[in-house]
Amino acid sequence: MFETYAMTEERVLALAGLFQAAALAQQLANDGRCDETAFESSLSSVFRIDAPSVVSVYGKIGGVRLGLRQLIAQLDDTGRDMGVTRMAVTVMRLERSLSRHRHLLDDLQKGIVAAQRQVEHFGQDSPQVVKRLAELYAATLSPLKPRVMVTGNPQQLQQPKVVEKVRASLLAAVRSAVLWRQIGGRQWQLLLYRRQCSMLARGLLTGVTLDNG
Repeated sequence: MFETYAMTEERVLALAGLFQAAALAQQLANDGRCDETAFESSLSSVFRIDAPSVVSVYGKIGGVRLGLRQLIAQLDDTGRDMGVTRMAVTVMRLERSLSRHRHLLDDLQKGIVAAQRQVEHFGQDSPQVVKRLAELYAATLSPLKPRVMVTGNPQQLQQPKVVEKVRASLLAAVRSAVLWRQIGGRQWQLLLYRRQCSMLARGLLTGVTLDNG
């Protein structure tokens, strides 16, 4: 059992995807802007439903560079952002809630397919696509418990465009939480295999740095 549930690079990558999307939502809530390269990668993951591998969900390992850094910070208590940690854990619980609502899962999948058509027309990170993903999150995931609470600068959170990007980021976080669960990830592993997870994340991040992503 413990071998089956031990941390693997694939599970660490899925976790990095989750923490990256949570960090992007927090950046947006605080500053109204975020790491655009990471945002593009996280947005892409939403549309890669039938990707052949975990890495390909994010394009390449460098696609979750920000997420690996965040994960290491959370696990090692170095510059930990509790807002990001709480968000990531809540998203894991939200994903479990979503899995019990078949009709919402179906609506979510149909919505992503519809948004994919907009991607082909407007481009993936276009305001139209971001808005569509935000609306999809609001319609399918916002009604579920637990609700993901995002706190930050009230002035930024009153800006519709910022809120749309926050919701699109949270949808990407749920995408990674689904992936994490599909490949055997469980919340308790973060405690039991904390050190192993950190070491694997550091190794992946070093590899990205050496080959420039």
